[in-house]
Amino acid sequence: MIKVIKTWFHRYFSDPQAVLLAILLLASFTILMTMNKMLAPILASVGIAYLLDGLIQGLQRWHIPRPIAVFFVYSAFITLLVFIVVILLPLVSFQLTQLIQALPKMIAQGHQVLKNLPEQYPNLISASQIEGIIKSLQLRADEIVRDVVLSYSIASITTVIGLIIYSILVPLLVFFFLNDKDKILSWLVSFLPNERTVAQNIWREMDGQMGNYIRGKVYEIFLVGTFTYFPFASFNLNYASLLAVLVGLSVIIPYVGAVVVTFPIVAVAYFQWGITPDFLWVVSIYLVIQALDGNVLVPLLFSEAVNLHPVAIIAAVLVFG
Repeated sequence: MIKVIKTWFHRYFSDPQAVLLAILLLASFTILMTMNKMLAPILASVGIAYLLDGLIQGLQRWHIPRPIAVFFVYSAFITLLVFIVVILLPLVSFQLTQLIQALPKMIAQGHQVLKNLPEQYPNLISASQIEGIIKSLQLRADEIVRDVVLSYSIASITTVIGLIIYSILVPLLVFFFLNDKDKILSWLVSFLPNERTVAQNIWREMDGQMGNYIRGKVYEIFLVGTFTYFPFASFNLNYASLLAVLVGLSVIIPYVGAVVVTFPIVAVAYFQWGITPDFLWVVSIYLVIQALDGNVLVPLLFSEAVNLHPVAIIAAVLVFG
């Protein structure tokens, strides 16, 4: 056993560059695990810079100088950020407040629907079973509301402070990462030994792959959220903006996110219209969007992002969850 381990160690760690790579990976992992909260603004800025740098490189391929490309892309980023902060967030917050205020009425209607089930289907369910279900749901709802209110009251001040810090630091850091990308990378590389070919090759590949993945995921969020909002708004569905944002963000977690966000959409549509053609149309359109996202958009975006065939992407999601 010792001989096997010794042979394996000499095979992979006899090269000094392999040892350097292992040290870099271990140091990076340790820093991220121990300082992730303190470095959160920097990590968020790096992710946004990766997204925007792809657009800058696209403009550079059209022979546009990098400073000018940085100016246009960063200006578009600030415009989008202002739109999110000034228009989208207040709208979503307002609709969330309306939804919370409407919850007692929706719960009462849901209770009435459940109480009518024994009369409609006496052979399938009894009144005592319905009463047990209602009590269980009520207790669970009270626990959720209590936990949410408590956590919100405790974290509200720190959340506001965090948002202020993020709103100042993140745009500033993104600008520096974009404008001084070569200087920052050169400064980081200066701490490494001269012989670092293996680390450089792996960094170049990871740099491209991580950037492509982040861009693909953001494009997916934007497209799914946008194409969900317009049909919801055309049917005058209540809380259309809030639900569209939830649907867009749900793609971060494949399959599970879509299942979780389905419940509020179906509940809002049902309590607004009941079982009517509008309800069926909205739910059907939502299910079609989810099907197109999982079976068309995701394979197309991420097969290009990670250089894998769409079949391999689908198989990986099915096998590894």
